Amino acid sequence: MRKSRFLLFIVLAVAASAIFFGCSGLKGKKEERMHAQSSYSVIDEAFKVIQERGVHPVKEEQLIEGALRGAADVIGDPYSTYFTEEEAAAHKESLASERIGIGAEITRSNGKFIIVAPVKSSPADKAGLQPYDEIVRIEGERLDGDSLQDVVQRIRGKKGTSVSMTIYRPDLNEHLELSVVRDAIPVTTVKSDVIETKDRKVGYIAITTFGEETAKEWAVATDKVLDEGAEALIVDVRGNPGGYLFSVGAIAGSLLQDDSIFAYMQDGNGALTPLVVEPAEDLNFNDKLKKLPLALLQDKGSASASEVLSGALKDLGRGVITGTVSFGKGTVQETIDLSNGGEVKLSTHKWLTPKEQWIHGKGVEVDLEVEQPELFSEHIRGVVAADYKEGDFNDDIAYAQRLLKGLDYEVERVDGYFDEATAEAVGAFHAEQDNKGEKVMNRAFFTALKEEVETYRKDRRNDVQLQMAIDYLAHALRKDK
Repeated sequence: MRKSRFLLFIVLAVAASAIFFGCSGLKGKKEERMHAQSSYSVIDEAFKVIQERGVHPVKEEQLIEGALRGAADVIGDPYSTYFTEEEAAAHKESLASERIGIGAEITRSNGKFIIVAPVKSSPADKAGLQPYDEIVRIEGERLDGDSLQDVVQRIRGKKGTSVSMTIYRPDLNEHLELSVVRDAIPVTTVKSDVIETKDRKVGYIAITTFGEETAKEWAVATDKVLDEGAEALIVDVRGNPGGYLFSVGAIAGSLLQDDSIFAYMQDGNGALTPLVVEPAEDLNFNDKLKKLPLALLQDKGSASASEVLSGALKDLGRGVITGTVSFGKGTVQETIDLSNGGEVKLSTHKWLTPKEQWIHGKGVEVDLEVEQPELFSEHIRGVVAADYKEGDFNDDIAYAQRLLKGLDYEVERVDGYFDEATAEAVGAFHAEQDNKGEKVMNRAFFTALKEEVETYRKDRRNDVQLQMAIDYLAHALRKDK
C-alpha cells in the first residue's frame, strides 16, 4: 500500500491540484486487470455487446476508463473523480514544489466548472478571476462533455503564454472575457508585517495556501513580528483555498492550548476521530502565540484547510473571525492508485469543527461581518485604447463607471451608457489629473484611472476588513492594560 499525506485542497496551478486530505493506494498488475472479469455480470454483458455489435469500434481500455469515469461521476460529488494514467501524472506534477499555471482551484459541480478561489497574487488573481466564477469557454471553445482534467489540460501551458477564458459571474449576471498569463505560482506562502496603530503594534500574517513549508514559514514570520514588538496578531486567510492537514494542524497548535481538538474526521459510518494539536517536530513556536489577542480575516475564497483553522478558532473562542462567510468545503478526499496506472480521488470523510459542526455548503460564519469595498473585487483591465464620449454605449464605459463610483465620483448609472452625469464625473477626474477637465474617456483617462484604483487598493486604510480587525485588537489591548 502507498500512503501520502492528507490534503484539504488542490490548487489548479495550471495543473489543477485538488482539494483533498490524503492518499492511500492499491497496486496491481495491468495484465491481470485487462483479462479479469467483473463480479457484476451485467457489466461484462454490456462490454461484450458494445464491442461485438457496436457500429463504432471502441478499444477495451477506453470502455474500462469510461466505466471508471462514469462510476466516479454518478456519485454526484464535485470533489470525487477518476484520473487516467496521464491525468494522474499531471496531478502529481501539480503538487511539485514549483508549478507553472494560473493559480486557482477549480471544481466541477452539476456539470459546471467553478472557480473555488484564486491564490493571492497569482496570475488568476491578477487577471480578475473570483470565487464562484463559472468557466464557460477556453480559447473560444465550449467545455461541453469535458471532464475536470480535460479543463485542466486546456488551461495548462508554458510560462509566459496566455489562456483566454469566458467566465460567467453570478454576482453580475453577465459573461466576461479574461486573459490569464501563465506563470510560476508563488512558492512562499506566508507574508508578515507589523502595523502600528494608536501607539500599539499589531502583527499581520497572510497565508496564501497551506503548503509543504508553510508551518516553517509561519514560525519564522511569527518570531519576526514578535521580535518587532507585536502585542496582538492578525491572521489573513482571505483567498486561501486550503492545503495540507499537517500544515494547518501545526499552525493551529501554535495558537491553541496543548491537547486541544482542532477538528474531527467523520467516516461514512459516522464514526468520529478527533484531531488533536501536537507539538510540531523540528519547529519551536513562541509560547507567546497562545496568549496574544487574535483576529482572523476570511472571505468567500477561504476554503477547506482555511476553514479548519477559522472553525477551530471560532469554536474554541480563540480570537474573533472577521470578514465574510467562507466558501464551505467540509469533505476530505483520498487519492487511490488503480492497477491501470490511474487514480480515483474519492471523498471518504467529512471534517467537523471542534463543536462537531459540518460547514459544507454553508461556510464558517464570522463574528464581525464586514463587506469589502467593491473596488477590491473589480478586475483592473490593461490598456483600453478606445475613445468614448457622451451618448456612447460600451462595456468599457460600464467598467469605468464602476471604478469612478468606487472612487466616490458622482455616477448615476453603471450600465455602460455615457450619460451627462458620467460626463461630469469624467471631467472632474480629468481635472484632478491635470488633463484640462475633458469629458471623454480616452487612453490617458483609462491609464490614470487604473493607477488611481491600484493606489486605492494598496492603501490599508481602504481595507475595511483589515481595519475592523485592527480596531478590535486595539480595543482588546486597551481592556487588558
